[in-house]
Amino acid sequence: MKLEIQREQLLKPLQNVVNVVERRQTLPVLANVLLEMHDNAFTLTATDLEVELVTRASVITSDSGEVTLPARKLFDILRNLPEEAAIQLGFDGERAVLKSGRSRFTLATLPAADFPTLDEIPFDLELSLPQRTLKTLIEKTQFAMAQQDVRYYLNGLLLDCVDGELRAVATDGHRLAYACAAVTAAAAAQVIVPRKGVQELARLLADSDEPAQVRIGTNHIQVVIGDIRFTSKLIDGKFPDYQRVIPREGRRVVLADRLVLRTALTRTAILSNEKYRGVRLQLDNWLLRVQAHNPEQEEAEEEVEVNYSGDGLEIGFNVAYLLDALGALDGELVKLSFNDANSSCLLQNPDSEDCRYVIMPMRL
Repeated sequence: MKLEIQREQLLKPLQNVVNVVERRQTLPVLANVLLEMHDNAFTLTATDLEVELVTRASVITSDSGEVTLPARKLFDILRNLPEEAAIQLGFDGERAVLKSGRSRFTLATLPAADFPTLDEIPFDLELSLPQRTLKTLIEKTQFAMAQQDVRYYLNGLLLDCVDGELRAVATDGHRLAYACAAVTAAAAAQVIVPRKGVQELARLLADSDEPAQVRIGTNHIQVVIGDIRFTSKLIDGKFPDYQRVIPREGRRVVLADRLVLRTALTRTAILSNEKYRGVRLQLDNWLLRVQAHNPEQEEAEEEVEVNYSGDGLEIGFNVAYLLDALGALDGELVKLSFNDANSSCLLQNPDSEDCRYVIMPMRL
């Protein structure tokens, strides 16, 4: 088996799959990428047993066969070769030899038969939507996923296909992020995609109108993007009822310049407690005062003009949660609604409910 190819023809497909490969593996073969050649094309497959990525590329060759190669070593070699360099990849027993100009590399291989690949998966729901739409849903919500929470179902992103919408929801128990987009689907489905799968999918999706084919099964989700096939296991668990968590508009509604409020919070956060990251918001007529202090007796205060008239309110929040939500929202203005000092805050665009963020208050 022999492959003659230009550097970029192999580097780009490898770049699409190599992130799945973990540096520390329980199975040695999982540190490798599976290379299969047949019908004037080759496929590269990488997996960590939770997420599988497969990419296909055309190449002029009459050879066929399969082998596994050390993924990151091969990637680093290709990345450091000159642009448009010609590459010869040959195989001799348990070794692969890569030649390019005056460079020669010998790599250890492992049998392709040892590489774990997914069997044929049945899917209950298929839908197509622009890559840009799916990428936006993920980017506007993924930051609210929990990290290593014992409530394992929070360590992922809920995708809920219902009523002609695809909704993405993430929560860590202290905040919730919600985004939705219109889709055409023949059935309803609700699945939780694990954190690594979400991050990998966001990286693969392009900011374009090219389609992404989404297939949802009982235990897996698969997304086909051009020549790339992404498959991830699902988290088996019951996600909280997010519709009950998202409050209706509160009694106190504030309109503020989103960027002005964000920069004021960023400056105030510098002197907040490094561990708890708390800031106090004081709301009065046409004014929002942001205050922070830390154990070193340092203090910060910012005043932001807002569109609000009504009763005063004093409430504390984790400033990082507020900044994440303000960074994910679009538009010039942001609408914040409160009920009282013990209730959550709802942030959204004043003229759209496609993205909503709920943040629980904290005691200061």
